[in-house]
Amino acid sequence: MSDRLDRRQAVARLLAQRGGCLVVTGLGAPTYDVAAAGDDDRNFYLWGAMGGAAMVGLGLALAQPEKSIVVVTGDGEMLMGLGAFATIGAQQPQNLTIVVLDNRAYGETGGQPSHTALGADLAAIARGSGVAEAMHVTTLAEIDALAATLAAPAGNPRVIVVAIDAADQPRVIPERDGAVLKTRLRAALGLPAM
Repeated sequence: MSDRLDRRQAVARLLAQRGGCLVVTGLGAPTYDVAAAGDDDRNFYLWGAMGGAAMVGLGLALAQPEKSIVVVTGDGEMLMGLGAFATIGAQQPQNLTIVVLDNRAYGETGGQPSHTALGADLAAIARGSGVAEAMHVTTLAEIDALAATLAAPAGNPRVIVVAIDAADQPRVIPERDGAVLKTRLRAALGLPAM
């Protein structure tokens, strides 16, 4: 898998120019990768919500239409929540980017091949669900070009499938308390704690 990107490096470069965007992470390695790139009060880490990251991102995008929302998730989680593509396609949020880190494996459960290793094309599924801007990214130059666009809403929903290697990275574990994460995100948005 040497032709695939190092996940930690790809995520760090993706978020290097994030500006004011809000980031929602999927279960497991995407959370560790985003935390390794730098913990931020505008990061909302999901713990134990496999399949839910894209829909949490959609809800946040609809509630905060002036903010750029970036979901960083994995291929296994996105496969579990494929219906999210249809809902995103129907809603057409102008400020939502879903970044799928595709290592073609279920990394959190032992590295079994995921359906993307067997031919499932998440970008094609997203396009078929009404997300016109859905593509594969395989180079750091493409990551850098995408990173330069994350600070402001794109004007349409996007799904970006990033080919990453399956190497295990050290875990960088951020805050795990959901109430704390919710409160700090609300504070970062200037909203009262609830």
